Amino acid sequence: MSNISPDIAVFLDDEGRIKQYPAAAKKKILVVEYLAGKFEEDRIYSEKEVNSIINKWHTFGDYFLLRRMLIEYGFMGRKPNGSEYWVVKKQEDV
Repeated sequence: MSNISPDIAVFLDDEGRIKQYPAAAKKKILVVEYLAGKFEEDRIYSEKEVNSIINKWHTFGDYFLLRRMLIEYGFMGRKPNGSEYWVVKKQEDV
């Protein structure tokens, strides 16, 4: 876990799983960005697959919250009916 930001390390267990959701907005974004990094770009995920990956990378039992934050913070997109999810690519500065 040496490449983990010290800003979020306190929220992760020894295996790199999110053990606590931060209260501070800035740290929430950093933790959700960390989780978003567990998904592959250029791939379509089902809701079940998204839930499975989130469950693999957190320990506090609220995958609903983390899935919602992935969408709200713009790290992932989804169809309105929730049938497909994908990583939103970051715009590169030109």
